[in-house]
Amino acid sequence: MTPAQDTIVAIASAPGAGGVGIVRLSGPDAGRIAQAIAARALQPRRAHHVRFVDEAGGAIDDGIALSFPGPASFTGEDVVELQAHGSPVVLQHLVARACSLGARAARPGEFSERAFLNGKLDLAQAEAIADLIAAADMRAARAARRSLDGVFSQRVEAVGEHLLALRVHVEAAIDFADEPLDTLGGEQVRARLVVAEEGLAALIVDAERGRKLRDGVHAVIVGPPNAGKSSLLNALAGSDRAIVTDVAGTTRDTLRETIRLDGLELHLVDTAGLREGGDAIEREGMRRARAELQRADVALAVVDARDPDAGRAAVADDIAGVPAVLWIHNKVDLLPGVPTDAADVVHVSAARGIGLAALHVRLRALATGHAVEGAEGEFSARTRHVDALHRAAGHADAARRHLGHEHLELAAEELRLAHDALGEITGRISADDLLGHVFSTFCIGK
Repeated sequence: MTPAQDTIVAIASAPGAGGVGIVRLSGPDAGRIAQAIAARALQPRRAHHVRFVDEAGGAIDDGIALSFPGPASFTGEDVVELQAHGSPVVLQHLVARACSLGARAARPGEFSERAFLNGKLDLAQAEAIADLIAAADMRAARAARRSLDGVFSQRVEAVGEHLLALRVHVEAAIDFADEPLDTLGGEQVRARLVVAEEGLAALIVDAERGRKLRDGVHAVIVGPPNAGKSSLLNALAGSDRAIVTDVAGTTRDTLRETIRLDGLELHLVDTAGLREGGDAIEREGMRRARAELQRADVALAVVDARDPDAGRAAVADDIAGVPAVLWIHNKVDLLPGVPTDAADVVHVSAARGIGLAALHVRLRALATGHAVEGAEGEFSARTRHVDALHRAAGHADAARRHLGHEHLELAAEELRLAHDALGEITGRISADDLLGHVFSTFCIGK
C-alpha cells in the first residue's frame, strides 16, 4: 500500500472525565510532533514521564509518552501515545497542540483502517476490534477476541484456498475439452467440492451463532388473539410493558423490548394476534406482525394450553418461513396439571411465572444453536459475513451442478465468484465503499 503522507491524532480513551486519558498519533510525523509536545526525545517502546507543553513552553499536564516506530506498531506506521490526566479539557488541548504542529483530526475508525491497509489486520479482524469494545458480557468479549486473533479469518481462508485450488484444476481441464472430465480427475474434483461445501455449511452455522452473539436475537412473539402474548412479554421483560386484558385484539401494533438473558441480548417483538377479520386498525397490526416474522431469527408461537391444536392451526402458515420456532403453551395454571415439555414445546403460565426458567434455557439453546457457553472456537461475526458465506455456498452449489453436466467454463466462473465472496469477508477483495462503511462505524480513536 502507498504509505500515508499525513499524521492523524485523536483521543483514544472513552468520552468523559477519568483518571487517565490517552491521545494517539499515527503517521510519518508522529514522533516529531510528540517530541515537540513532550519537550524531549522519546526512545522506542519505553515509557517516559514528561511534561506536556504548549507553544509558549507552558505546562499543559504531566503524563507518560510512549513511542512505537513502524512497522512494529498497531497501524504499521509510527505511533505515539500520550497519557495524561483524563480531563476532557486537557485531552482536547493536547489534540489541538498536535494539530498546530501538523497533525489532523482522525476520522472514525481511521487508526484501524490504516492497520488494515498496512496489512496488520484483515477486515474481519479490524471489525472484531469494534465488537470487542462493544461487548456487553464476557462471552461476547471472548468471541470478539477470537475473531481478533484470526480464528474466523483462518477458517474463511482455509475454505477459500480449497475453492481456489478447485478452480485452478477446473480451468486447467478446460484446455482439454475433448477429454471427459473423469479422465482428468473429475471424480476427485467433485469429492473435494463436496468437502468445501461441507466446510462452508459448518462455517455458516458458526458465523450465524456469532452474529446472534454480537447483534442479539430477533424474537417475534406471535399467536392467535388472547393467547397471552403480551403477558409473556411482560414476564420476560420483568415489567408491565404491554397492556393485558381479556379482550381479544388488545394489541394493535408491534411492541419492542430488549432484554438480556444469561448474557445474550434478546430483541423481543410483541405483535397483534393473528386471525381472520378484525377492523382496519387490527388488520394493519396483523400486517406488521407478518412483516416482523419475515425478519425473525426465532418465532415464539404462543397458544392457549387448553386448546393448542386450534392455536397452531391459526399461525402455522405465517411462521412457516421462520428459521426457528418454539411453541409456548401458555395458561397451564388453568389445567389440572402441568404437561411435560417436548422438543419444540415448553409449557408456561406467563401470569403465574410457571415454567419461565425452562423457557429461558430453551431460548438460549435456540439462540446459540445449542452450543455450550464459551465453546472452543466461538467467534463474533456480522450480518455481512453471513451474507457473504451464503453467497459463496450458493456459487459452490452452482459449480457442483455445472460439473455434473461438464460445463467447465461455467463451473470455473462459479468457483471464482465463491472465492471472491469469501474474499469480501477478510478484505482480500473489497470495494472502497465497503471499507468506508465498515470503518465509519468505529470510535474516533480506533
